[in-house]
Amino acid sequence: MSDKLKIGIIGLGAIGTVHSNAYAANNNDCEITAICDIDETRLASHGERLNVKNRFTDYRELLKSDVDAVSICVWNNLHCEMAVAAFKEGKHVLLEKPMALNATQGEEIVKAAEASGKVLQIGMVWRQHKESQLVRKIIQDGMLGDIYHIRAVLTRRRGIPGLGGWFTTKARSGGGPLIDLGVHWLDISMYLSGLWNPTSVSATTYDMFTSNMKSYNFTSMWAGPPKYDGVSDVEDFATGFVRFGKKATLNFDISWAANLEEERFIQLIGTKGGVKLLHGQPVKVLTEINGQIVDVLPQFACEDEWFNRQKRLFLSACRGECAPAATGREGLVVMKVLDAIYESSRQGKEVVIS
Repeated sequence: MSDKLKIGIIGLGAIGTVHSNAYAANNNDCEITAICDIDETRLASHGERLNVKNRFTDYRELLKSDVDAVSICVWNNLHCEMAVAAFKEGKHVLLEKPMALNATQGEEIVKAAEASGKVLQIGMVWRQHKESQLVRKIIQDGMLGDIYHIRAVLTRRRGIPGLGGWFTTKARSGGGPLIDLGVHWLDISMYLSGLWNPTSVSATTYDMFTSNMKSYNFTSMWAGPPKYDGVSDVEDFATGFVRFGKKATLNFDISWAANLEEERFIQLIGTKGGVKLLHGQPVKVLTEINGQIVDVLPQFACEDEWFNRQKRLFLSACRGECAPAATGREGLVVMKVLDAIYESSRQGKEVVIS
């Protein structure tokens, strides 16, 4: 395909704006030709900013236009409906994370994508971070040996987004920090290690802050001020343990709000070395060379902004030049782990991942 790909964006909130900016950075390969949002004021503002005349308040009308591909950047509960509709209209889809509310919806999306023959890429943008790309190459080259344990930590002290809004309304979001933040950390853990066969989960989720909205103390709140007349029925902390058969294990701590120091990292432990990344410090490989225990500090060139790279790879996949950067099947595995975590917490025991 020699012409620029025509892109439609459904949902023009914070993440939709990020998508539009990233497509603009790849404007040699694509052009945003249609946008959609239920907020007409926002739609008009973005239309002027992006110089897009085709503006819709109904996503079905956008899908009937001549766009080649769409980014879906809406509430989680609409992902399945919109993605399936897009595939039926013959569009490629970049679907923001999480891919759906649960694995059942995820399976429906994957089947629709495969039946259409179009590209499905899940918005797992942390894969495109320069440190993730570096560590993945290190692991693929065998420097860490066999990965047998992973630690995944992403904790906020007071970071509930838009308390009382859609983030904290389970019917729209599917859950709290686990499905919002943990989805990235579970995905990146499996992406880096190559461990895509999780077998069981033992986990617990807690709701210590979200249900008591008016007593929640905070210094700032992303995604808008509190809506005390709204809904808050999701967890604010999740912790657990994932088995990959007898080969490897993963433990995780994910929070929006907890009385702890804020931390963010992925740590992989292998038979030949270990590494910690995405924690705000230089990547360091702990290993042995010639019988000596050493620390290796890899050097790497700074790549372009990760959302820009994500869009570039999506456009290449749409052109048939490469596989999607985060496949629907991989997204489905992540959804199965999320489902098992919530179910394990509900039952109070270990749950087998189907």
